[in-house]
Amino acid sequence: MQLTKLALATLAIAGLSGCMHSAPSLASCPSANAASVEVAKTMRDMYEALKADDLQAFHDVTTKDFYAFDVGKRFDGDALMSLVKAAHERGVVYNWNVNDPMVEAACNTALVTYINTGSITEAGSTRTLSWLESATLIHDGQRWRIRFFHSTRVPQP
Repeated sequence: MQLTKLALATLAIAGLSGCMHSAPSLASCPSANAASVEVAKTMRDMYEALKADDLQAFHDVTTKDFYAFDVGKRFDGDALMSLVKAAHERGVVYNWNVNDPMVEAACNTALVTYINTGSITEAGSTRTLSWLESATLIHDGQRWRIRFFHSTRVPQP
């Protein structure tokens, strides 16, 4: 918990240091209860965009400087969408689920962690998989947007 608070404080300071003149007032901060629901929905919306190869929907839930760590690599901007789309073109079908998201919000910055349980279907064979995932989101005054996403596959027993 202390590590989470430290991470959020660091993110908040980093975000404010680059643009002090646009720092949000406490009155404009989303409520913690709303943040929990909205952040989880944003993560689910990202997966729906990826499943549908919908680049506009992906842009709707990510920041312009979005990046991700997945499959042992860094993906900037639309590269994660491109990776998933290429897999779809090969016939791969993904099923992702955001389970029990834990959201820590500090005004316009949020950290979410959860276990993603799902599956990958390739060549008619389905493998049930789980991933440990986290994301940092920024509230832009309208909605939560994903700035950073990280996914690590849970090893099969």
